[in-house]
Amino acid sequence: MGMTMAEKILAAHAGLDEVHPGQFVMARVDLVLANDITAPIAIREFYRIGVQEVWDRDRIALVPDHFTPNKDIPSARQCQVMREFARQQGIRWYFEVGRAGIEHVLLPEKGLVLPGDLVVGADSHTCTYGALGAFATGMGSTDIAVAMATGEVWLRVPESIRCVYFGELPRWVSGKDLILYTIGQIGVDGARYQVMEFTGPTLAQLSMDDRFTMANMAVEAGAKAGLFPVDAVTLKYVASRATRPYQVYSSDPDARYEQVLEYDVRSLEPQVALPHSPANVRPLSQVHGIPIDQVVIGSCTNGRWSDLQVAADLMNGQRVHPEVRCIVIPGTQELFLRAVREGLAEVFVEAGAVFSMPTCGPCLGGHLGVLAEGERCLSTTNRNFVGRMGHPKSEVYLSSPAVAAASAVLGRIASPDEIPSRRLFHFTPSPVASLLPPPLHVDFWEQERIIRF
Repeated sequence: MGMTMAEKILAAHAGLDEVHPGQFVMARVDLVLANDITAPIAIREFYRIGVQEVWDRDRIALVPDHFTPNKDIPSARQCQVMREFARQQGIRWYFEVGRAGIEHVLLPEKGLVLPGDLVVGADSHTCTYGALGAFATGMGSTDIAVAMATGEVWLRVPESIRCVYFGELPRWVSGKDLILYTIGQIGVDGARYQVMEFTGPTLAQLSMDDRFTMANMAVEAGAKAGLFPVDAVTLKYVASRATRPYQVYSSDPDARYEQVLEYDVRSLEPQVALPHSPANVRPLSQVHGIPIDQVVIGSCTNGRWSDLQVAADLMNGQRVHPEVRCIVIPGTQELFLRAVREGLAEVFVEAGAVFSMPTCGPCLGGHLGVLAEGERCLSTTNRNFVGRMGHPKSEVYLSSPAVAAASAVLGRIASPDEIPSRRLFHFTPSPVASLLPPPLHVDFWEQERIIRF
C-alpha cells in the first residue's frame, strides 16, 4: 500500500521507511514558530524542564504580530519576554516590530518554510504552510517548548482526506470561496485530526495566495494539516526564496484515504460564512443586502498581494460607504511598502479606508477594529465565533477580499459585479512613491537545492 504525501513527510522526519495512520512517531522538525501570545508560555515551560539552550538558533522563528505595536502594558510585557529570550538565546529569526508582519504571511515570504518541511507552531493557523507542500501544524505552547529544546515532536500519524476540485472557476470565485464552501459541506469537525489534501484540475487556476488561504483555513474544519501538491506554481514561488535544500513529496497512486470528496466548481458563487461559525456558509445571493458597520481586509488568511490588488481594483475611484469603517491590513512590511510604491495605499486612503501597518489586530479582537455591541463586520479573516472580534453580541461574517471591498463601498453585503465603472488596475506612481528607493533585489540562487519527486 502506498503512502500519502503527509505520511511520506512524517516517515522521512521520523527516520522510518513508512508510517501508517494511527501510528505514534517521534519526528525531527525543520522549524519551530511562536508569537507574542504563545511564546511567553513556551519560554516559561522551556526553563521549567531544565533546559538552558535551544536546540538550533537557526530553526526557531519568533514573531510579535498579535497585539503589536503593543496596545497596552500587558501586551508590551508579552513582547518583552519574547524579545529578551530571543536575545539571550541568539535566535536568528526574531522579527521585531517594523521589520516583521503577520507570521503566516511573513515566514513563506522569507523562505523559512519550504516543500517537504515539518513545521510546528504555537498557533493554530500554522497549517498555512501546507500550501508549499509542507506538513505544518499548530501545537500547544508546552509542546513548542519541548520542540525548541530538542528539535523533535511526537505525533499521531493522521488519516488523510482527498479533496478534489474540478471545473473552471467562475468570475470572483477564489481560494477563499473554495475553502468556505468545503467547510460548509463537511463542518467544523469534518476533518478532525486528519490531513486535507487538496488536489484536482482546478488547482492549476489557483495562485499561491489562493493556496495559502485554503491551507490556512483547513484547521477550521478541524484538520491537523492542509496540503497542496508541489507543482510549477509552487516551485516558481520558492525559486527566489529558498536558501537551503528541500525535498518534494507526492502521494502514491495507491495511497489510502479516509474519504475522497469531489467538488464541481463551475456553478459556484462567492461564499459568505454567517455568524457564528466558519461552517455556517451560504452563497452570496442568499445573504445579499445585509447591512454592515465594518469591513476588514487582511489577516494571515487574506493579507497577501493579490488580496490587496483585487480590493484596490474594486475601490479605485470609489468611496467607502459613509456608514461603514473599512480597515485594510497588508500581511508584511514588504507588502506594505509595495502597496505604497505601486499606488494601492493611495487608492485605499482616497476611498476613505484605513491602511494599517501589518498586524493580526482586529482578527482576534486584539486592537485596531474591535466591535461594539450589536455591530456587524464583514471580514476576510478565518474565524467568526461569538466575541471573536469584540463584543459577544457583535457579528462577524467571512468572505473573500472581492466581496469585502464591494461591500465596503455599498454599505451592505454585495457582489463585486455591483460596483460601477470598475477599472483595470493601472496606476501612475504618486510623487511620494517616486521618492522611495527602488525595491531591493536579492538573488538566492547561490546554493544548490535538492529536489526529488
